[in-house]
Amino acid sequence: MPGARAKVALLGAGRMGEVRGRIVAHSPRFELAYLVDPRSDLAEELAGDYLYCQVASFDDVLADAGVAGVIVATSTDTHLDLVLACLEAGKAVFCEKPLDLELSRLRAHAKVLANPPAPLYVAFNRRFDPHFRALKAKLDAGLIGALETLHLISHDPAPPPPSFIPTSGGLFRDFTIHDFDMARWLLGETPTEVFAWAECLVDPAIAAAGDVDTARLILRCASGRLCVISNTRRSGYGYDQRVEAFGEKGALMAGNPRVSTLETWSEAGALAASIFPGFWARYDASYRAELDHFADVLMGVATPLTGYDASLGALLLADAATRSLREGRQVAVEAP
Repeated sequence: MPGARAKVALLGAGRMGEVRGRIVAHSPRFELAYLVDPRSDLAEELAGDYLYCQVASFDDVLADAGVAGVIVATSTDTHLDLVLACLEAGKAVFCEKPLDLELSRLRAHAKVLANPPAPLYVAFNRRFDPHFRALKAKLDAGLIGALETLHLISHDPAPPPPSFIPTSGGLFRDFTIHDFDMARWLLGETPTEVFAWAECLVDPAIAAAGDVDTARLILRCASGRLCVISNTRRSGYGYDQRVEAFGEKGALMAGNPRVSTLETWSEAGALAASIFPGFWARYDASYRAELDHFADVLMGVATPLTGYDASLGALLLADAATRSLREGRQVAVEAP
């Protein structure tokens, strides 16, 4: 009903928990009742200083019949078990990507995840970015005719701490997975072949942890369409997120928004503001828009835009990229 607030719980007091929690706690569409995290000191600080909610156990959340939805923002290796428990308890779920790092685990629970007893939304937030949505709308309207090739650029400003790497799932499952979802969304089809080149050029500690930090990938579709993905853990100039789509009648490009529109022109040249320094600022609008979407889901006026199928599709591409890198050749993408 109009003006109603959905009672929700937040799992996770880390980086993404704080990003999501701050938005939910100040939204007129949610009542943030609980914060759950095994690190009690971190949970107490976040709940008391910013979220103004009760620190509770996961069992408390499941037992509260008034909790309509749960936001899962914990470490990736915990996502699937928490999601399954919430769905079993009849709670709608908003889960950070991906649902899991292993295809075998996703497929083992395909029956319940593909047709969940309560709504399940998987947070591929870039689909809610206003710049990318505008590009998608013009693409679908045929403004550049039939799409032929796609170029996705996703460069982090600086590498994560080496301690993050062992539990992250690696570059393709943690980082490129957003680009894999964007590719499927913008191409309108799932690529059937992947060729991946990757190296560790940024931080030797990442290589020591068994991962890479720089990659170039080519995806090929059954239709012949091609997509090139450019990734690095270090740009040196900010959080670089761009999309270029090329069609039979022209091109569409979504560039980087800047911290300010102010430009200074003088005899010395032109000076413009920098691009955003990190994901939290660059994608603030998309984070707000997708949580608003989840509120619509809880109110019964929308169905989740992305769920099990999107998570499975992106993970299939990540696995294909991993095999391609290991074998030094293009590989076929497994069927869902």
